[in-house]
Amino acid sequence: VAVSGSVGVAMPGAVRGAVRTLCLAALLGALGAGGTELTLELPDSAQRCFHQELESGIKFTLDYQVISGGHYDVDCYVEDPNGKTIYQETKKQYDSFPHHTEVKGVYTFCFSNEFSTFSHKIVYFDFQVGDEPPILPDMNNRVTALTQMESACVTIHEMLNAVIDSQTHYRLREAQDRSRAEELNGRVSYWSVGETLILFVVSIGQVMLLKSFFTEKRPSSGGAGT
Repeated sequence: VAVSGSVGVAMPGAVRGAVRTLCLAALLGALGAGGTELTLELPDSAQRCFHQELESGIKFTLDYQVISGGHYDVDCYVEDPNGKTIYQETKKQYDSFPHHTEVKGVYTFCFSNEFSTFSHKIVYFDFQVGDEPPILPDMNNRVTALTQMESACVTIHEMLNAVIDSQTHYRLREAQDRSRAEELNGRVSYWSVGETLILFVVSIGQVMLLKSFFTEKRPSSGGAGT
């Protein structure tokens, strides 16, 4: 994580060291929760599944969005270790599914494009496992109020999370808009080529038709006798 900018407040060395320690703890806390972020290509009439072994009582969240292809929709379902379907949606463009596990084992989530016969899809998903740990030591067990320095670190941590979410959202929007623009550009190019060919055919036809109007017709060689 790179943070740029400057703060126009003079602080003693000991205070700066404490701030760095607390902010470092905040950044490490932000990376504590496990997760997987992936963009995959889903061919037509195909299905791809992913498996994750989880303990019972663990929270996980599945976020996904179709970036390009067809009508930007996909089927998705999640199964628990017993084969029970705990989530199922058809032809969704995007969705978020939070869940607390009840049994230990391998959970399966799949993306299906079997309803499409010619459209390839690009699907982004983010699979987060576990709750985010506290950013400060013993934060959940504290009985006293946070100091001003600790409150500032908590605020910075929340703002960084908001920035990360916003960057992901706009990155997906940019990829989706770029895909639509490229598709529209391809259609315009094909239509322009078709119009050009039609224009040539019509022009040649008009020239031949006008030429036939001004072509002198010769009389037949055999005349009728009187």
